[in-house]
Amino acid sequence: MSGHNKWSSIKHKKGAADAKRGKVFSKLIKEITIAARSGGGDPDGNPRLRTVLDKARAANMPNDNVTRAIKRGTGELEGVRFEEVTFEGYGPGGVAVLVNCTTDNRNRTVAELRNVFSKKGGNLGEAGCVAWMFNKQGVFTFDQSVGEEKLMEASLEAGADDIRSEEGFFTVVTDPGAFESVKKSFDSSHLKYLEADISMVPQNTINLTGGDAEKMLKLMDELEDHDDVQNVYANFDIDSKTMEKLA
Repeated sequence: MSGHNKWSSIKHKKGAADAKRGKVFSKLIKEITIAARSGGGDPDGNPRLRTVLDKARAANMPNDNVTRAIKRGTGELEGVRFEEVTFEGYGPGGVAVLVNCTTDNRNRTVAELRNVFSKKGGNLGEAGCVAWMFNKQGVFTFDQSVGEEKLMEASLEAGADDIRSEEGFFTVVTDPGAFESVKKSFDSSHLKYLEADISMVPQNTINLTGGDAEKMLKLMDELEDHDDVQNVYANFDIDSKTMEKLA
């Protein structure tokens, strides 16, 4: 389980996402618009849109906001035209970082992200410098209170690749193509996940302690707080007790 997933789950449990609900909504609107533009406005025929709409429901996003975002994506309503771009760099301790953005001004975004990396002890790198360290996979994160046996049964029957247990959490990893079927299995089994998404999962992790751990979490926090940033992936690991103190 990557440090990023563990950190996100801890923040979720603490309710940190609720404190930034307005910012969460603006990011979801961008993601819905992009998904609808690339695959159409019907979630039944657009798995990417379906996944984003699940996130919107989990965040209690108003239906009117969702409908307008879909219509902007399909061209039924006018709006800003966004593009997707991924930036790569390094954090404290040599941690590899991928930053997925949705922006209407690439030059502005790259300048602002370079500044964030620099202030937090990292640096923005060239395209391709760290992407090879990550694999695209479906990832579900659960609190261990769900019960390992029930989770394992639902996961394996639906075709999940792996179940990992680490410091209070279960992580279920799938091939991206099996993400939807595994999700349906969890939903029908009433297994409540903390997070469910197609993610970039690191092949290896770097263990951080002390000052580097604190700097890395501050970098993650500032990157995720940026208006243009949709997702941040990094190959760090920090033990849960330390992370809970710092998150």
